[in-house]
Amino acid sequence: MKSSSKVMKGIFWSAVASATWGISGTTIQFISQNQHIPTDWFLSTRTLGSGTILLIISFILYGKKTFNVFSTWKSFGHLFAYATLGLMANLLTFYLAIQSGNASAATILQYLSPLFIVLGGIFIKHQRPLSTDLIAFIISLLGVLLAITKGDLTQMSIPMNSFLWGLGSGITAAFYVVLPRPIAQDNPPLVVLGWGTFIAGVLFNIYHPVWINTPHITSTVVLSISTVILVGTIIPFGLLLYSSRFAPSDVISIMDALQPVTTSILSVIFLGLEMNWVEIVGIILVIVAIYILQRGRRNMEKINYREDEF
Repeated sequence: MKSSSKVMKGIFWSAVASATWGISGTTIQFISQNQHIPTDWFLSTRTLGSGTILLIISFILYGKKTFNVFSTWKSFGHLFAYATLGLMANLLTFYLAIQSGNASAATILQYLSPLFIVLGGIFIKHQRPLSTDLIAFIISLLGVLLAITKGDLTQMSIPMNSFLWGLGSGITAAFYVVLPRPIAQDNPPLVVLGWGTFIAGVLFNIYHPVWINTPHITSTVVLSISTVILVGTIIPFGLLLYSSRFAPSDVISIMDALQPVTTSILSVIFLGLEMNWVEIVGIILVIVAIYILQRGRRNMEKINYREDEF
């Protein structure tokens, strides 16, 4: 049993981690819509830079264990699938959703990833849905509807292509969570993330090397990309690992709700995004829905665990 003071410490640092991810989303919108940076070049730079730094940190912390993910072809296969179908696909769809719409809507749609994981289990593995699954699905559907229409069902507040890219980011975010599980059991999460991001960076650079068609580099561009690399990848993941030492995972996951909230607030303050009360209600409904979904699933896991003890 973790003491309340340690749990509060874990909650605090996981909240900071989630908030920094929210900052990253707003920064990406600034880059994609104001700095005229090519999508391919940005993704190549971000992933290769993040992956290299993460691997250096992993090697300092874990030494030769950093290379254990290549011990078998099966392990490498899971890592490659995570890097391509999870990381690459998610980073691409999320960026395009923001570029064609706004960071707030894209983050809300990506935040639906736990719902897509449950839906995948229902339709692919034919798992029986829980009552909380159905409640969460209805509430999240209503929330997204309000958030992207501002209450006017005859039109959307974001372009259709942005909405579709946003849904794609939610689905690929589910892949991002599910695909690394087999190798994350035997390898530190930081190592898995480092190699996954680095492989994604290499593949992005094969398609578009960072030294080709380089945009005009200004101090604003350097600062913006550095913010995405540090604040959007390295710092939040490190804080999340640190917070897991003090608080249980179910408590930490609740703090994920701060990501869309932070992105929306910063988009309003710094990017001039206009939001009405209907959109705010929609965002809150989506957050509540994911909380109900995760809570119901954890309660079921606890019940099954207790039954297995007898």
